[in-house]
Amino acid sequence: MSYRPYQQILRRKSRQIRVGKVLVGGDAPISVQSMTNTPTEDAKATIEQIRRCELAGADIVRVSVPTPESTAALHEIVREVNVPIVADIHFHYRRAIEAAKAGAACLRINPGNIGSKERVKEVVKAARDHGCSIRIGVNAGSLEKHLLEKYGEPNPEALVESALWHAAHLQDEDFHEFKISVKASDVFLAVAAYQQLAEACDHPLHIGITEAGGRRTGTVKSAIGLGNLLWSGIGDTLRVSLSAEPEEEVHVGWEMLKSLGLRHRGVKIISCPSCARQGFDVIRTVATLEERLAHIETPITLSIIGCVVNGPGEALMTDIGLTGGGAGRHMVYAAGRTDHTIDEAAMVDHLVGLVEKKAAAIEAEEAARKAAEATAQATAQAAE
Repeated sequence: MSYRPYQQILRRKSRQIRVGKVLVGGDAPISVQSMTNTPTEDAKATIEQIRRCELAGADIVRVSVPTPESTAALHEIVREVNVPIVADIHFHYRRAIEAAKAGAACLRINPGNIGSKERVKEVVKAARDHGCSIRIGVNAGSLEKHLLEKYGEPNPEALVESALWHAAHLQDEDFHEFKISVKASDVFLAVAAYQQLAEACDHPLHIGITEAGGRRTGTVKSAIGLGNLLWSGIGDTLRVSLSAEPEEEVHVGWEMLKSLGLRHRGVKIISCPSCARQGFDVIRTVATLEERLAHIETPITLSIIGCVVNGPGEALMTDIGLTGGGAGRHMVYAAGRTDHTIDEAAMVDHLVGLVEKKAAAIEAEEAARKAAEATAQATAQAAE
């Protein structure tokens, strides 16, 4: 986090649970999730999609398991991927039991359609027996009948009451490894429900605006809703729900966290919208750099500004910067200082090389630091 007080976000205090190797809640980083859209029975296609999500930076991936064939495929899927898998359960509680046996790290159940308290009790037993956590996934579109009759429509109070009612069922079974979501497609409803739930309990929260829409519409709706929650410190893990490829959800989720300084991964490009003053084609340059630098995981900031109005100022706050100049030559900045100029024809290749070199240097420093810590620890142990 930044040392500037106006950039500080105080996260809500929550209990910590484990989803496979990923910690959720407490002081753990906010994790980014996505969900596959391939038929889970097609293990090969599902594994390939999960691997694309992994490359994009997904911490957790959810898969739907509506059939016995899909839970059977889960054995192979879990074995072949590197992220914890959440099994998405609707209507058929037996799928949850099968998924737990197959190696799912977490079971997502929608209490509104999973069935009786006895069935939920069986799911809890399977989760405990196989080391799974659970997500109580309340959705405005599938609230229990008695709550709809009580409140007349889905509203924040109904979502929160449903969530806490089902949380109590898990706690009655002495099961506490669970997180909660109260999703809605309406931004106002979702945000209000999460705010109320955050005040009412200390359970870790999975946040999302469900059925948000396509790539552009869904990104905007999610940024408004999730950005509001994250800025106020609410949220321990998130999914951006888009009618787009799953890896795109991961990219958008990461950009949200990076924008708020909550997590850092890859190259963060600060670029101007371009105007008649630009000394080069900013839009095309940024698009090319985003594609060519997608493989970088080390956090690095890069400013791409078309002219000298804001270019030098933005470069002061980035690791590497470029400001448009005249006659096809542009100024390159290093650590905020003017360093050298570059011809436009070689500009993109040059910047890619600088970023890769900077990333390698940071990684080498980190490796050296860890090696020194290991050596010091070994020395201290030997002296005891």
